[in-house]
Order: sequence, then structure tokens, then C-alpha cells
Amino acid sequence: MTSAGTARRLWALAEPYHALTYFSDESRAAGEAAGLSGFWSTYFALRAAPLGPVGPAVVTASFYNFAPAFVARRVPAVWDAATPRAALEARSAGVDAAVRRVLGEWAASPEAAEAAGLARRAAEAVDAPGRPLAAANAALPLPDEPHLALWQAVTTLREHRGDGHNAALLEREVSGPAAHVLVAAAGRVDREWLQKARGWDDDAWSAATDGLTARGWLDDDGGLSAEGLAMTTAIEADTDRLALGPWRALGDAGCDRLGELLVPVRRAVVTAGLFPDRNPIGVAPDAA
Repeated sequence: MTSAGTARRLWALAEPYHALTYFSDESRAAGEAAGLSGFWSTYFALRAAPLGPVGPAVVTASFYNFAPAFVARRVPAVWDAATPRAALEARSAGVDAAVRRVLGEWAASPEAAEAAGLARRAAEAVDAPGRPLAAANAALPLPDEPHLALWQAVTTLREHRGDGHNAALLEREVSGPAAHVLVAAAGRVDREWLQKARGWDDDAWSAATDGLTARGWLDDDGGLSAEGLAMTTAIEADTDRLALGPWRALGDAGCDRLGELLVPVRRAVVTAGLFPDRNPIGVAPDAA
């Protein structure tokens, strides 16, 4: 039977390919061509575009771990610069250009087509209730080009996983800033980078730290306590479990084959420097 570990491994393998839309020069250029200015305006417009021209409250709720004021500085202003349709076109154009530069002839290869077919089967099995970003991405038509169809399918699957992760956090009453405090306490990403990348100020960080300390999840030095380690482990286990449905639908053989096909793709993206080691996504460049 397909295991929760399979869901984690395939996420780790596919995430750098999805993240081309954040970290490649081509995606930033496509955003600028659509009228978007700066990394974060491009990020919010391209990632939120499947939801339509939503306001900051919906984006903050759906993305879960960004400070509301950080979101509100870009949303809804991004929709004045580029409509959701234009943002969707920009993210596709950016990924297309980045893939053709980094992976060259692979984009039109039988391997790309096979990977797209497998990822599509999994994405079609996504369970949408309670998962707004997964549902919005699943509703988009898949492009004809295999490398873009693969990107859209793995994006639907990663947003499905992310929606489930948010549910696991919510179930344990872990707020957005508290989730980042736990990540920093575990030594996965440093506090300064997380605060900068998600917009939480020192007061919010301190309040989250105090709350976790009161719950017994942090020790006197600010690291994870035994209980904190157990709870973060449980959250990650629930995230894997909640992400498993589409991979079960694909089956063991399909998951294994997709993993094989994604290994060289992941390696090419990481080798090209398009998946920085200091990022808040949570997948290390040398994972999987």
C-alpha cells in the first residue's frame, strides 16, 4: 500500500520544479511584462491568480502563514496591475521559459510526457473540500505542452498538500507565526529569514514564542522541548497522511515511476541555482 512517506518523497522531488515560478529570472520577467513590480507582488499575484481577484483577507486565510499587513501591502493592488488571467498567463510563460533554459530538449521528451501523464492522474484524484488552493488549481485546464502540464499538475498536488498542512496546524491551534517559531526552534530555517519572508514583526514573534512556551512546546533556551518535538512530528505526519489520497489513486508503481522521472528534473533545477537553500518552503536542496 502506498505510504505516507511516498507523499513526502514526491513532494520533495517535485517542489523545486513548482518553485521555478518563484525563483527563476524568467518568472520575474514574465511578471514584470504583465505589469507586476517586485518579487512579492509577483509572488502573490501568480500564486493567488487561480482564486480570482480576491482581497487580502482571502489570500491571508488561504496562504495561512503570512502576516496580514504583509499581504495587504500587495493585495488587492496586484489586480490593478495585472488581472488574474494575465497573472496565470505570466506564470505559464515564466515557467515555460525557465524550463526550456534549464532542461532544454527534455521539455518535449517522452519522459516529460510520461511524467505529465502520471502527475495528471494523481492531480485528478485531489479531494477539494476544505482545500481552496488545491481546488482553484485543479479547476484550471492543463496546458497541451507536457512540461507545462506537469508543472500545473504538481502545483495542484503541492497546494493540496499545503491546504492539508494548514488543517493540521489549525487542528492543534498553531497560528501562522507560531508555525514559524516552531520551524526556527527546530533549526530548519533561521528566525531572521522567516520573519523577513513572511512579514511577522518582533512583537508577533515574541507573542507566539510566549504562547508556545506556556504550552510546554519550547524549552528555556527557545528550542523544541520533548513535547514540542512530538507535536511537530505529529503535524508533519498528519500533513503526509492528508496528502496521501492522490498518490494512493496513482498506485505504488505509478508513484515509483513518477519519482524516477522527477529525479533528474529536480537535480537540474537545483544545480541551476533555482531552488535556494535559504527559503521558507521547507524542502532542503539536497532532500530526496
